[in-house]
Amino acid sequence: QVQLVESGGGLVQPGGSLRLSCAASGGIFSFYDMGWYRQAPGKQRELVAAITHGEKKTYTDSVEGRFTISRDNAKNTVYLQMNSLKPEDTAVYYCNAKFLQTVDAWGQGTLVTVSS
Repeated sequence: QVQLVESGGGLVQPGGSLRLSCAASGGIFSFYDMGWYRQAPGKQRELVAAITHGEKKTYTDSVEGRFTISRDNAKNTVYLQMNSLKPEDTAVYYCNAKFLQTVDAWGQGTLVTVSS
């Protein structure tokens, strides 16, 4: 069973930066397609960034050029570097792992608050 643990959230001022980490255990991390999602109060969960097992990266338009997703298969970890943060980036950020029809795992989430 795949378990995901996010870390790195917190309070940051507008224009600041944070790096989120998601550590995976169980299974074979290098096989997984990984994603970062977020859910703001009163809104639906949305995909922010994704990286496939082949390291193809995609971003939602609102974070393109500001956020960078990466993975370290040796450490079973995926990262989300967030720069130039805006108040509208405030949300709980979740890590997701997918593999065919057999794996669809979620972390517990980490809160990011962008406020002055």
